[in-house]
Amino acid sequence: MFDVSFSELMLIGVIALIVIGPQRLPKVARTIGHLVGRAQRYVSDVKTDIQREMDLDELNNLKGQMEEAANSVKSSMRDATDSLRKPLDEAQQALKDASASVETLVDTAKAETDQAPAPAGADQPRDEAATSLPLPGFTENTDSTDTGKTKPGAPT
Repeated sequence: MFDVSFSELMLIGVIALIVIGPQRLPKVARTIGHLVGRAQRYVSDVKTDIQREMDLDELNNLKGQMEEAANSVKSSMRDATDSLRKPLDEAQQALKDASASVETLVDTAKAETDQAPAPAGADQPRDEAATSLPLPGFTENTDSTDTGKTKPGAPT
């Protein structure tokens, strides 16, 4: 704090002994010791408060940086989700359009077969299996032991 050498302290002590006297010097020294102690505690408290405020400012800055980083991550995740969602929505719409066009083709094919003139031998009932579309990879085989009925779904 103050640059006071030992010789200067001795000079102050001798002057205090002469001015105050030997009877009151111990009491005055004790009082000065208490005052210096209070001053040191006060300075220490002020330093602690200043350090606490500096730490609080640093924590607030860190908190702000963390919030900015969190917002950045959140927005990047939102952008990534939107960029992935757009092709999926387009694909879903394309599938709906394709499904609708297939439905339309099936309806027009049914309408054409219903309006077509009946071939010879039309008085026989229509076989539903004959008008249905075959599944890919499967053909209908006839079994010679089974009175000429077809077995749908027999592998080739």
